[in-house]
Amino acid sequence: MSNSSYSNFSSSSSARQISYEPYMQSGIVAYFSMEIAINPSMPTYSGGLGVLAGDTLRSAADLGVPLVAFTLLHRKGYFRQHLDANGKQSEEAQPWTVGDFCTEEAPRVTVNIEDRIVTLRAWRYDMVGRSGHTIQIYLLDSDLPENTNWDRSLTDHLYGGDSNYRLQQEIILGMGGVRMLNALGHRVNVYHMNEGHAALLTLALLEAQMGGGPANKITEQDVNIVRQKCVFTTHTPVPAGHDRFGKDQAIRVLGSDRFGRLELLGCCHENMLNMTYVALRFSRYVNGVALQHGNVSREMFPDYVIDAITNGVHAPTWISAPFQDLFDKGIAHWRRDNLYLRNTIEIPTSEVLAAHAQSKETLLAEVASRTGLVLNPKVLTLGFARRAATYKRADLLFTDPERLLQIAQAAGGLQILYAGKAHPQDEPGKALIHSVIEKAQRYSGSDLRVVYLENYDWELGALLTAGVDVWVNTPRRPYEASGTSGMKAALNGVPSLSILDGWWIEGCLEGYTGWAIEDGEDDAAEANSLYEKLENSIVKLYNKSPEAWGGIMKTTIAYNGSFFNTNRMVKQYIRNAYYPVTMVEEANVEEPAAVGR
Repeated sequence: MSNSSYSNFSSSSSARQISYEPYMQSGIVAYFSMEIAINPSMPTYSGGLGVLAGDTLRSAADLGVPLVAFTLLHRKGYFRQHLDANGKQSEEAQPWTVGDFCTEEAPRVTVNIEDRIVTLRAWRYDMVGRSGHTIQIYLLDSDLPENTNWDRSLTDHLYGGDSNYRLQQEIILGMGGVRMLNALGHRVNVYHMNEGHAALLTLALLEAQMGGGPANKITEQDVNIVRQKCVFTTHTPVPAGHDRFGKDQAIRVLGSDRFGRLELLGCCHENMLNMTYVALRFSRYVNGVALQHGNVSREMFPDYVIDAITNGVHAPTWISAPFQDLFDKGIAHWRRDNLYLRNTIEIPTSEVLAAHAQSKETLLAEVASRTGLVLNPKVLTLGFARRAATYKRADLLFTDPERLLQIAQAAGGLQILYAGKAHPQDEPGKALIHSVIEKAQRYSGSDLRVVYLENYDWELGALLTAGVDVWVNTPRRPYEASGTSGMKAALNGVPSLSILDGWWIEGCLEGYTGWAIEDGEDDAAEANSLYEKLENSIVKLYNKSPEAWGGIMKTTIAYNGSFFNTNRMVKQYIRNAYYPVTMVEEANVEEPAAVGR
């Protein structure tokens, strides 16, 4: 990569032109993620982790960061969701034509899986930022004729198959990705692991450092050389979310020598190979994805120093067209620096309400197209859309359905839009979807109208977060690492009604950016708080004072939209993870001004 590719990288929040070029001459950042939401027509993601990765890369491209990314191809996608009349979920594959979006690269590399040699190629997708800077995303592919039929399928399905399939995919992503980087001629200075799925890249780096030497010859110096290159972001406070593999399984898939190295270096926990411990052991910088998640992660892994960089979303991707037009007219430079969205306070309230009305009309037209149901644009509409996992408690709204109905009747109507997929192997998650749909059907024809929209994806998510009036989130504490759907809603002036967990602890200004569901001893207590806020604060304000409601929309954008975005987040990764102050000072580079609220 030529030096000229670094020239447009700067911190747009500062009045000075800041360049990291002197330090970055030694190499680029390589970003690894099992899933990346690259393009709405490419089913290479399942949900929050992949969407975050895609938004990160979009902002990195906007800012001109010298970075490349690696993921798997996922030829058959995640899955397309179908829901029958009773709310039973079924799934089908999402095949797509790779050549319509990506360019095949010439190099071939190999990895060893269960003593088999598996050959890999890479397909390149060029992501172009607003400045014209291009980030190359490489999608690794094992579907080659020299591989066995089984090995050809290893890059077909995102989160498909069993734990053997998962471990083999992680070898391809981590070890195959490092080898492909070298084959493509990239000089890398920082390796960023987005979750533990990519942790085995550290093993590839260690083996390169040792030159193939025996496991018992590893020195702490070898480990430290690898550590100085690696950054790790952990995303889950749920123990089951950390990939773990049995010892016998790991030996069989990885080989006894490789497993032995990892075991010797403390990467096993409770007699299992734990990918989070692999990443922790080999990273000089580790972070959680919200301030609270940083606290939880430090409690889970007390032997490691863990920082926090709160997630964000890519504003131009998630702000609806009416609001983009409004901001383009009234807020100079908001696309370059999202902090300027603070100036939403100065936009006339009537214009904000009008922009939202257009977004709501678009959403309800899509609901009608999908379901045949015509909803009322004047009626308060709540949105709840996320992965159908039990800890997210999609049915908390229905804890006392008669009370919810009474609130709807007193409000002159209440509409709730649901969406979300359950993993094909998650039977409790599927049962949760069925439960919500079953309860919703009981109130058909009443003042309470509930619609569950199938096949939640990028495009439906954008319509929902822009078009509903209030965004609802009800996770069981402390299992929400961050959450980003409420951030997308905030960029469109949609306030949240949410449990104080994840990002919402930082984003909740009661009555200004939304409302907090108070902690309770059990689900019933928290549902009671939800009903009270809905009945006594939200419904009354929405129905009786449009001007005051518009004011909340403005402060939601000004306070939360201006901060919870990847424009700010990527700058924090640069400053704290990729090129921290000490490194920048060593390179005699002037530091950028701090970005914050």
